[in-house]
Formats: sequence, structure tokens, C-alpha cells
Amino acid sequence: MSDNHRDLYPSLRGLDALPIPAGAARQRQLGMVRQELATALDNGMLPITARCNLQHLLDETTLRTYIQVAETGALRSRLVNGGKPPTAAATNAARLDCLDLIREVAGLSPLFREARAPVELHPPPGNEQLNTLRRRLSEEVGRTRSPGHARFIAVVAMVLDTRARSGELVAQRVSHLDDSRSSIHMARSPQHGTNSQPVSEAIALSSVSRAALAQWLPIRTKLTEPLQGSATALWVSISHNHAGATNCDGQSILRIPGMPLQQRGLIRSYNNGRHQYGFTHLLPPKLEQLRRALEGNLALSCAPTTVTEPFSS
Repeated sequence: MSDNHRDLYPSLRGLDALPIPAGAARQRQLGMVRQELATALDNGMLPITARCNLQHLLDETTLRTYIQVAETGALRSRLVNGGKPPTAAATNAARLDCLDLIREVAGLSPLFREARAPVELHPPPGNEQLNTLRRRLSEEVGRTRSPGHARFIAVVAMVLDTRARSGELVAQRVSHLDDSRSSIHMARSPQHGTNSQPVSEAIALSSVSRAALAQWLPIRTKLTEPLQGSATALWVSISHNHAGATNCDGQSILRIPGMPLQQRGLIRSYNNGRHQYGFTHLLPPKLEQLRRALEGNLALSCAPTTVTEPFSS
């Protein structure tokens, strides 16, 4: 059933109308919960009354049924390695946080706040692994074998220099590079949805990043040519991909190559690149693990210098 049909459910319309305060990361998690609930309703996995109004949808019994199904992976919107494996502990915890937030805004008591232990963070790579990674990138940059390979090398090199979060990476524009492409102005996004204003850092780029960009930018230019100069994002798609919506016939709408990468697309390309290009022993499964390792090693001699200044896009 298309999203247009799902919007006919009064319970989902009520959910969409809730004024839920949330930053960008939480909004994405709430979007996941909304999609999972819609799929569960479409497939008759929840009581029929849960379609009728928000109170029934947020009923404790209904939500516990939803959680049991969601944690199996059955409500995933995309396949993972050809299947739908159980969702990760961090995803499960985020789902419970979202449900408590939704219930609070709807005037109901939270159900799950005391029901779980803190999620254990995966250990970040150590100094020796990071140094080996840098050497490997310097070897790979001169022999990129595909557009995806060139983009992957450039993204990883950029993260090593800038310690950027995925949301900060997709916000990067070609215009943020200086004329010599030796530095980039990057907006540091506040964490946890705070109201702090973004701050820009002028970050010096390493020789590896400069070489990787020299490989990637001509590829990017060819990909964005059909868009007639309207594309400004530094990181763009290299093939057709789903837009996350359907047309009136229920078919997935595809986005053409050269469109700006969204966070999910960037994270997916990072995960695919680790396996496809032989980096599983050097790069952690999560991009966030790499960023945390870099944050903890700012004293390394190869760490870039930064100049903080007000940000203007």
C-alpha cells in the first residue's frame, strides 16, 4: 500500500499532527517508527482498531506487539544483504525512546523508559589502525577503479581530516572548498537537537584528501551535468536510487544519478564500501565509531588545524 493510502488511517494522521520537538537525528528515528507502524497496519500485524484513532495505536498492548514484530526486522523498508535481519540494539533503544516521546506529547505516560539497559558503544579504532588506514588510502587514491570507489575514498579521507558526522558530510557543498581545494569550510551541527547555532571551521585538508577530491570532482561534474548546474552538494549519488516515495500506481519513485546524497545513502555507501573495497579490517562498522576515534586523537601530528568562525552558507 502506498504512503498516500497509509495517510487515510486516522491514527497515522493523528500521529503526524503531534507537535513533537526533535532534532534532525530524532526526526529520522521518528520517521522510521512511523514507517514501521504504517507497514504493520498495512499487513494486519496490529489490531484493526489501531487504524481508527491515535489512542488505540498508542495503546500499551498494541505497542508491545509492534515492538516484538519490529525487532525481528520484519518491518524494515529495505533489504540487508538480501534479507531482513533483526534490528540492532541501538535501533531497538531508539525505537523505545521515540515511542515514549510520542506518548508524552500525546498526553500519555511513558512505557519503556525503565525497561532497558544503556546501549554499549562499539569500541573505536586505535591509533595504529588509523595510521594504517591513512597509508591504505594514500595507496588507493591513485588507482580508483569506479565512481563508487572514488567517492568512497574521498569520503573516508574527508572524515579523517574533518571528524565530520554523517549529517555534516551531506551538508558539504563544492563552494565550501577554497579555490585551491586545500581547505574546506564545514558547519559543525550541534548535537542532540540543541538550539545552538552552527559554527563553521576552516579545516586544512591533507594531501590524501586533496588527491581523492581530484579524482572525485570530475566524476561528480559528469554525474551532475544533466541537472544543468543546479547541483551544489559535494557528495552525490552515482546511480538511480529510491526517493523514499511512491507514485499513484504504488511504484517506487527513482532519483536520477547526480542527486545530493542523503544521510541514509551516505551511511549505506560507507557500509557497502567497507566490504566491496576490502576495508573491513581497517574501518569500523559504524561511521560514528570512526568519528569518535578521531575526536579522541586530536593530538596526532596529522590532525588538521582549525579556525572557528561564524558560519554562513
